Amino acid sequence: MQLDSCTRPSANLAPDASPTAHAARAAAGRRPDALPRRAALVVNARSRKGRDLFAEARTRLEAAGIELIAAHAVRDPRQLQPVIRRVLADDPPMVIVGGGDGTLSGVVDDFVAHHAVFALLPLGTANSFARTLGIPLDLDGAVAVIANGRRRRIDLGMIDGDYFANAAAIGMSPLIAQTVPHGLKRWLGRIGYMAWAALVFTRFRPFRLSVDGETIDAVEVRIANGRFHGGTELIEDAAVDSGEIVVQAVIGDASHRLLTSWAASILKLSWRRRTVREFHGRALRIETDPPLPISIDGEVLARTPVMARVAPAVIEVAAPADGPG
Repeated sequence: MQLDSCTRPSANLAPDASPTAHAARAAAGRRPDALPRRAALVVNARSRKGRDLFAEARTRLEAAGIELIAAHAVRDPRQLQPVIRRVLADDPPMVIVGGGDGTLSGVVDDFVAHHAVFALLPLGTANSFARTLGIPLDLDGAVAVIANGRRRRIDLGMIDGDYFANAAAIGMSPLIAQTVPHGLKRWLGRIGYMAWAALVFTRFRPFRLSVDGETIDAVEVRIANGRFHGGTELIEDAAVDSGEIVVQAVIGDASHRLLTSWAASILKLSWRRRTVREFHGRALRIETDPPLPISIDGEVLARTPVMARVAPAVIEVAAPADGPG
């Protein structure tokens, strides 16, 4: 997933986004931000729903008027990125990716250097990025967005040289991601995930956090491009088109502070913001004592210290027609 440099597509490299292409779509009776009708489909068949829903997704996409120029069910996660790269090399107007947040973590980098629209079928456990974009979590609803939605240009976050779509985390989330049995997620979904989280919590300890030189006691850190983490709206001020990254720390020197903060956020209690400290910026230096692993869109891929950045407006996604932006 590592990139040697931050390569960003310019507007004049994206034919579908050019004024000429917009005029052609308008002349054909379609909105300038209309989504392509031709696409490649790549599904992570090891994700919770992917294996069961690949054939059904093909059928429903084609019934909705999407011409599938290629379709791949990838059972080995190690082959997912090579398949995506081969698909993108054929320059499709849109690529539909089926999977969870971890699937996105493995492939989102490759879309930065291409002008293909990124479309999502949320087939995972938490589906935080889909929630951030307002994409329905059911197959029919997600297909409807791909068939009738619009293009939306969004930011990505970065941890050093790695892009991420939704959020990275320090604390409990990496411990869960490193240890949760895959079968538990597949068969029990979010219930199994939360049960495992409760077990991991018994081994968790607070830590010292420094953000751009300011040091506090913390029990969890979310490095956010989107509002959702673990399937729950936790970072309310984050937005995928804000041009900034948000570092949200759950403050305190006792593990129970994390439970208090989560409960306050889930229940939307008025004092929930008093449980966290937020830092906003285009680039923020993050250090911890002791050094800790970082999960990126649900996959453990880095370790502190790191530089968190925003990469503004670098990819185009399929979004609901009535959504923000």
